[in-house]
Amino acid sequence: MGNDMMRAEIWLQETLESQLGIEDLAKRLGYSSSQVRRRFRQRFGIGPGAYRDLLRLEKAARLLVHTPHGVRQIAELCGYRNHSAFSRAFQRRYERSPRDFRRAQRLQLRRSDPATGREFAVELRLTPAQEAIVTRLYAPSMAIDTPAAWQQHLEVDDALPDRLSEATPIALLHDQPLASDMPRTDLGVQVAHGATTDVALPLPFRLIELPARRCACLTFGEMAQLPTAVRFLVARSLPEKGVHFNGEAPRLLHTTAGLELQLPLLEPASAS
Repeated sequence: MGNDMMRAEIWLQETLESQLGIEDLAKRLGYSSSQVRRRFRQRFGIGPGAYRDLLRLEKAARLLVHTPHGVRQIAELCGYRNHSAFSRAFQRRYERSPRDFRRAQRLQLRRSDPATGREFAVELRLTPAQEAIVTRLYAPSMAIDTPAAWQQHLEVDDALPDRLSEATPIALLHDQPLASDMPRTDLGVQVAHGATTDVALPLPFRLIELPARRCACLTFGEMAQLPTAVRFLVARSLPEKGVHFNGEAPRLLHTTAGLELQLPLLEPASAS
């Protein structure tokens, strides 16, 4: 896939809250609007505007289920300036109103057995601000089924510089805890701030900020346990601790202790 359409897709994800249009994207890429629309549809099977609308609605679904935000606030956080337009779009996509969707999904969570007999030790802690060098995989998170597979993905085409070989592998899971119709996973390595100022990143890698976040963290042994670990956090541990998932992509790190899942949390003031 051309890196230009990958950059276009990432830009659409990163501008969900804005009112920037496809013309702004085309200018950024150096193409005409019609070229962007044609090439994006060739790659993803859908136009860029419709793609971003789907991402907005998926974000809204996550926020409805996992945060205490009101429907109007969620609409604004997802780039909708008209509450009624948001409700109509959500109804078309999920065949329920936002409030009915929230009620049904939360009831389903309460009725589930997230641990399936397994208990995890959960720690709430502030993760420091860091950076990550990542590449985007258009595949669900479960496709990176072993730590060895992570390394294979990072070694395709132009590999990362050798000096980063000891950095902590990280995956950003855009299909957790709710599945996505547009599966994508960012895979790479986590590094300290400023550690890559003199590193020329090969395409299709990019440098992203990982802001300091209060996270619910747990460690498990193998990727097959990821869905159970996520359900345990959102359905049992977070309600017991009185905290809320903030809707950002969960982070999964391959550490010496195992696979550490970090679920970003709403700050207390945001949850009021």
